[in-house]
Order: sequence, then C-alpha cells, then structure tokens
Amino acid sequence: MADLAAAQAFMRAHGLDAWLVYDFHGANPVFAELVAASGPGTRRAWLLVPADGAPRLLVHHVDAGRFATSGFALTTYRSRDEHERALAALLAQRPAIAMEYVPRGDLPALSHVDAGTLELVRALGGRPASSAELYQYAVARWDAAALASHRRAAPALVAAVHETFRFLGERLRSGVCEGEAAAFLRARLEHAALEVAEGPVVAFDAHSGDPHYEPPAGGGATLHPGSWVLIDAWAKGREIGAVYADVTWVGAVGPPRPEPAAAFAAVCGARDLAVAALERAYAAGRPIAGWEADRAARTYLAERGLAEAFTHRLGHSLGFDVHGRGANLDDFETHDTRVLIPGLGFTVEPGLYYDTFGVRSEINVFIGPSGPEVTTTIQRHIVQIAAP
Repeated sequence: MADLAAAQAFMRAHGLDAWLVYDFHGANPVFAELVAASGPGTRRAWLLVPADGAPRLLVHHVDAGRFATSGFALTTYRSRDEHERALAALLAQRPAIAMEYVPRGDLPALSHVDAGTLELVRALGGRPASSAELYQYAVARWDAAALASHRRAAPALVAAVHETFRFLGERLRSGVCEGEAAAFLRARLEHAALEVAEGPVVAFDAHSGDPHYEPPAGGGATLHPGSWVLIDAWAKGREIGAVYADVTWVGAVGPPRPEPAAAFAAVCGARDLAVAALERAYAAGRPIAGWEADRAARTYLAERGLAEAFTHRLGHSLGFDVHGRGANLDDFETHDTRVLIPGLGFTVEPGLYYDTFGVRSEINVFIGPSGPEVTTTIQRHIVQIAAP
C-alpha cells in the first residue's frame, strides 16, 4: 500500500527534505514494507526517499544481490568509513529528515531506530523528526483493493463467530472446552479462505477477564450452564495487499448474570459514544485525533465508576498486520496525537475486566471520503447459547 508519491507530497508540504528509513536485521518493519528484497539483509541498510527526485538504497556489498529487484537505485559500501561517507552523501543538502523515531518512544509502533543510530545521523548533519504522521499518510491508508479485501473478510469473520456460538450450544450437553471451540473457529475461518496467523480467542468465565487470554490447544475451561463466553477473532483475505478485520463478541449460556449484563450495557454505551464523537467531528469538518476518541469512551466509563476496569486503549490501527502502525485510539497507554485521516481503518473495542468475567465489544471503522463508516456488524444484545 506504500505510496511514495504521496510521501513526497507530504514532505514538501511539511518542510521535510527526505524520509530516511534505516534497518538492521529486520528491526524496522517499515523498511520491509517499502523495500522488496529476496531475503533479510545482514548489514545496515538505508532507504532515502527525497522530497523531490528518485529514492535510492544504501546497502553493504554482500547484501546487494538481495535488493537487485527492489526497483531502487543502489549504492553499496564495504568498510565503516565507506558507510559513513555514503550516508553523509545521502544527507547532503537534505538535513530535515523523517525517521522511525518518536521522542521518548511515545508511539512504540513507530519507534524502531536505536539511539546510537540517531547519534550517527545527527553527527553527519541530519535533523531527525518522527515519521509517524508521514507513515500513516503514505503507507497506513487503505487503497481501494485493501478496502475491498476488508469488506470481504469482515462478514465472513462475524459469520464464523456466530457459527462458533452455535457449536458451543450443540456441544453443551456432551462437553466442550475453550481449546476445542477455538480450533473449530479457526477451521471455519480457514474454510472461508481467510488467513489466520494466530488466535482466535475463545474464553469462558474468569478467562474472559484476561484481555489477551490464549486458550490451550484441546484444553482450557469447560462450558457449563451459566457460563459467560468471550470470542475474539481476527483474519484477512489471502490475496496480496489484504488487510485485517478484527471483532469481539460475548455470549452467555442461559440468562446472563446481572454483573456481566450491566458491564455489556456500559461497554456498548462507550463504544457507541466513541463512534458518535468521530461522526460529529467529521460532520463539522474538524480533524479528530486518536486520543480524543479514547478520551470520549474513557470519560463515559469513568462517570459510571468503571474506569479502573478499562485497562487498555480504546482501539488499534488495522492494516497488513492486525495491529497496524497507523493512528491508534489511545489516550491511556500512549497519547496518540495523529489525526484519523481518510483511508485509515481501526478498531473500537472498549472492555471491562474483572476476576470472574470480562466484557469487550469490538467493531471496525473505516474513514472514508465522507467520514467514518462502521464496517462490521455491531453487537446489540448478548448472544444466548443454548442446546438445540
């Protein structure tokens, strides 16, 4: 999805001379997104994308063959002296550069350049600034094909989750554990031609109070009358350039207990308030940052005395990886000031977690030309799990 022409336009508009993307042994995932290679490099590698002109690579001569099909002009170095001279030449007349660096590491998803490398760049005359806004403008935005892949994956994902709730009902009397249900869900996703790199999560009762619980294969808690169930699943199409869909639903065996039912109502209120805040901002033509959406939902829960149970950010970027590197909805783990620009996709997933149960409702949102669009089915009622 990288659009280097868009990157250059962004740099010209924001007073940047170049985007300098550094990598060593795959430490910077942004480098891999921008540069096609036949295998990971073994020495330091640099991609310079100037605000004007053609991008070029600087790599060690032993790695040159791995970048032969990258499409970029190639400069090689051998010794450390050659490396520094070549890097200085790249930076000449281009001191204002963007790098995968964020002051204080405040955005870990875009903090990939070590302090020593920043010292080297500064010593050679560079003035590094964060590439966080540049990255989401040039890479994180979904193109038409990516959006189409998400629209195909999202309903198939939700359908597989509902099949799993039915499977739990069918197996209620004979007995079913979390690991068996997770394996069933994974099989349904694969049957729908979706790629499942890890997961999904099927969590019963107290395990649902762990936001990242991983059910053991073929094991875990057993479903019983009165159980509370949380299902979190994420997948994408198998085509090149596909992006993820990611949802969480909850259900109960029999009538839900009052505590989970009340938590579900509060979570849904926070979710819907956050979406409404996004819609109002775009209707008014006001840019809205990721932290603001988080703040709206968190304030809603705090006013109801539930803030301590909401232990993670409101939502995360969606992309080639399920946790993408665009703006997150976060004023808790970080303070994400990046604007939610058209073309971005992300989750909205408030949750409340306790010792005996947890509740989360997760939907996906895409910012289109006319504003935010919820792209996944919204859970309005707790799923009732019953034996046939």
